[in-house]
Amino acid sequence: MTAVGTQGDRQNDDAGEDCEEDHDAHGKNSTLVKFWPLVAERTVSVDFLPICGQTVRMDDVRPVLRSVAVIIDDGVAAFELAIPCEVFGIDRVAEGLPAFEFSVCSLTPGPVRTSHGFHLIASHDMAPVETADLVIVPPCGLDYVPPAEIVAALHRAVDRGARVASLCSGAFTLARAGLLEGRRSTTHWFYEAAFRAEFPEIECLADVLYVEDGPVISSAGTAAGIDLCLHLIRQAYGAEAANGIARRMVFQPQRDGGQAQFVRTPLREQTAHPLAPVLDWAGANLNGDLSIAKLAARAAMSQRTFARRFREETGTTPHQWVLRQRIALAEQLLETGGISMEQVAQRSGFGSAAMLRHHFGRRRRTTPVAYRRIFGPRPQSDEHVQI
Repeated sequence: MTAVGTQGDRQNDDAGEDCEEDHDAHGKNSTLVKFWPLVAERTVSVDFLPICGQTVRMDDVRPVLRSVAVIIDDGVAAFELAIPCEVFGIDRVAEGLPAFEFSVCSLTPGPVRTSHGFHLIASHDMAPVETADLVIVPPCGLDYVPPAEIVAALHRAVDRGARVASLCSGAFTLARAGLLEGRRSTTHWFYEAAFRAEFPEIECLADVLYVEDGPVISSAGTAAGIDLCLHLIRQAYGAEAANGIARRMVFQPQRDGGQAQFVRTPLREQTAHPLAPVLDWAGANLNGDLSIAKLAARAAMSQRTFARRFREETGTTPHQWVLRQRIALAEQLLETGGISMEQVAQRSGFGSAAMLRHHFGRRRRTTPVAYRRIFGPRPQSDEHVQI
């Protein structure tokens, strides 16, 4: 079972690590256990964009992703359908980005009614689904029950080694098709209660961006579908390709987070976040002293007041926030290559390669060396890079 991101050892790791308020002494030696976390990491709730974000599955080879088929039916949500059309359906070869065989499929080619009342044309029948590397299921309404032909096609896709992904409440379609039995999944937080009520046997993680459990992947509300699609491109073609497509879409390549701030945190009355300048400064000085004493002094607060206000603003502790930003910077440095592990550790604020390995392994469930091997610069002769 493999998946993306990190929320610690299931959802209890953050709670345990919240007790590690040593700030400067980041952990101790430990043995890395090779298994991967299941969900995307929670986000902060301030207007501060992290350097980069969640991690990905660490297979020895990148998954093949050359053909994508989207299955639509009456009631399809236009916005969610537009996401794979934008990510996979535009030819960007001239910009050095991957090209995909992209098909919008329905049981019968022709007009399909959207959830907004207008119609669009499905240009393909189900034939492309039989050979696609990735099959995407956008939502068609909470009451939508997929026809037997679609259910069978989805199962055949998984059986032959393709991946199947749902967007937003499309997880209901996968669940009703029987593809989520024994798997973890997610859906839009607004539909969490309805999903749990109908499928109590399926573990639903509603405070994450997406969950990848084997060949079946589910994403959360609306924009998380973009996160998922970019994640899949990043797996197959590396960070540079995903970043290039994200740049064209004016979208952050990797969001360090889930939906927790939208689910549990009430809207604040003020329009500005008082700690944003401190976070901006900390993000630009990750290799320096970022102890709570230093940050509190920067904010002109007592340590106790700063810690309380920090959790109110971000939903986490200063220690955990800094650790996540440092890991995110380490990921970026590993992806670009060209410097040693000691230099990566120094620049990202971990001090030593050993400490980098400890925290990177604990958060990302892999080693920095393995991460660089998968997502670092690739030779131009690599078959996964050549389009």
